[in-house]
Amino acid sequence: MTRPAWPDQSFSFALFLFAYYGYVGVFSPYGTLYFAENGMSAAQIGLLMSLTQAMRIFGPNLWGWIADHRQQRVMVLRATAAASVIAFSGLFVANGFLQIFLVMILFNLFTSAHGPLSEALMLSQMRGDLTHYGRLRLWGSVGFIVAVSMAGQLLDWYGVGLVPWIAIALLALVLLATMRMRESESPVSQHCSVVLSELLRQRDVQAFFLSTFLMIAAHAALYVFFSLYLAQIGYSKTVIGLMWSLGVVAEIAFFFWQAPIFRRFGIERLMIASLLIGVVRFLMIGFGAESLAWLLLAQVLHAATFGVHHSASVATLQRWFSGPLQARGQALYISVSYGLGGSAGGLLLSVFWDTFGARAVYLMAALFCLAGAGAATLSYRWQRNIGE
Repeated sequence: MTRPAWPDQSFSFALFLFAYYGYVGVFSPYGTLYFAENGMSAAQIGLLMSLTQAMRIFGPNLWGWIADHRQQRVMVLRATAAASVIAFSGLFVANGFLQIFLVMILFNLFTSAHGPLSEALMLSQMRGDLTHYGRLRLWGSVGFIVAVSMAGQLLDWYGVGLVPWIAIALLALVLLATMRMRESESPVSQHCSVVLSELLRQRDVQAFFLSTFLMIAAHAALYVFFSLYLAQIGYSKTVIGLMWSLGVVAEIAFFFWQAPIFRRFGIERLMIASLLIGVVRFLMIGFGAESLAWLLLAQVLHAATFGVHHSASVATLQRWFSGPLQARGQALYISVSYGLGGSAGGLLLSVFWDTFGARAVYLMAALFCLAGAGAATLSYRWQRNIGE
């Protein structure tokens, strides 16, 4: 059997993913420390970091609509990459919480285009065949791990004031990657909006989006508070960076072997397993992080709670949102899960952090995963009923 060829623009996609998730690898774990050093309270930090998710509520749909309307997804991706660099530079002159808040709103509005548009371009070129998806997507994980590990050491040497300088350099590399891209064919249909509205009324689709909402809400415990929690326990910035790196190494291993793993176990079983493993992982972090052995094991489980869950979600979306609905489906996934779920999780868990402490944050994250597993189980059961 002939193995499908790699997408034509594989290098450009890999460079984009490496740089974009490299930026995430700097700002997600260390942005909280940067804001804390600049006098922000835990509640203010939670609000600032949640803006990344909040702008994903409507940003992806806005940029997706513009890209579909003009049929120029690469141009929109390139324009938002340039605007991201300009907006982020405002962080160097912002003074006080309000100014930083406004800079973060504008910046995150532009970066909200990056994930869904790049994924839509990749999936369009793959034409529904996800054989090479994992090994292409792993370059994002490689970028993350290189950035988070190198930045951790640099910050121990030179201080957290270096965070925005490293971040803006990686954003400039994102812009360079978009300059190499070209438009791919995108099938369109005048009936897309009608089909989309009908899909969103299906209970299996609604249950799927609820499960992703809950899973990403749970991961706000990592994206917003993990570094602060480990620093509070007494771990150094270098160790914190290594913990982030370990999780991504496990994620890379999964992405490399994704195709045979999915053939062996199937989408449904892997999706449910990732959510249940999330329950275990967050309980281990919340109640066992003082033990380095438990913390190491919890970070290895990132392969399941992020890698498996993300790939299973993308594969599940192909059931409903393929062809002309590709970009809209990807935008909805980002908006509902990372947008609504991430922002709601960040804000709610901020309240738990301030009121009940760190352990309550990770207990709630575990409960979110458990509820998400129930919603996903219902979604797949209803999908089978529809197919019968």
